Amino acid sequence: MTMTSTAKAPEATVPPARRREPGRPSRLRPGAGKQLQGGPFAYIALAVVGIGSLLPLYWTLVAASHTQDEVLATTPPFLPGGRLLHNLDAAWNQAHLGKAIVNSFVVAGCITAATLFFCTLAGYAFAKMRFRGRGALMTGVIVTLTIPPQLSVVPLFMMMSDIGWGGQLESVIFPTLVSAFGVFFMRQYLSEALPYELVEAAKIDGANNFRIVLSVVLPVARPAMMVLGMLTFVQAWNDFFWPYLALNQQNPTLQVALGQLSASYTPDQSIVMAGALISTLPLLVVFVIFGKQIVGGIMSGAVKG
Repeated sequence: MTMTSTAKAPEATVPPARRREPGRPSRLRPGAGKQLQGGPFAYIALAVVGIGSLLPLYWTLVAASHTQDEVLATTPPFLPGGRLLHNLDAAWNQAHLGKAIVNSFVVAGCITAATLFFCTLAGYAFAKMRFRGRGALMTGVIVTLTIPPQLSVVPLFMMMSDIGWGGQLESVIFPTLVSAFGVFFMRQYLSEALPYELVEAAKIDGANNFRIVLSVVLPVARPAMMVLGMLTFVQAWNDFFWPYLALNQQNPTLQVALGQLSASYTPDQSIVMAGALISTLPLLVVFVIFGKQIVGGIMSGAVKG
């Protein structure tokens, strides 16, 4: 007599960490995962911050559209006047802002492009490549951030004079082709955003380091590069201290030209404000053109981890 037995399938067990008693409430809050809605306090705070940020720009516009007597009156004007075009023309001709704007675009553009290129390469090397002394070199890069730039002014000025770049734009561009902050920033971003498996897969396919940088690193690093490019361009555009020492009155950048505009014994504040308004407009244009990419880069970097 053959006895047959039917094997009973094992019951599916729920891991203890995920088992929930029937009457026990869930830990998830109601509405978790939904988009948060701002309340009245959030809108009031955003309005205050927005108005506070736009107020200096608005005052520059108001001061640039009035005479100096009206700007310096006991009760200054609060609405734009009718002398804006006159003051803009006076500032443009007195400070020769046309050449200064071209010089500023050349300086800021070259510094931004070189910083993005070199800092991305260095950031990739520090983040994903293994070589002797990597930690010590990275520490040295970070230590340079603690050194005040004023300490290097005298030797840097002597070096530029010995090379023959005194008063030339090269003396402003070449000392700032790479920044320690840019190297650290790109290294931190690529450490999280670029997986080792992606680099190893490219090496298995026969790609060299230059090909990996072009095809793998640059697409991944694009959000961080947009943010670093914006910060570098604004800093190079607004830089005054070193260009003021390295350049002369015949070949100034925009900030140096504005400094000369207000260096007279009795400067016309309305014309100075008109020049400051001219220097601000290119930055606003750059942000309007690249604002979506810059904000997208900031948000992309905010969710890494």
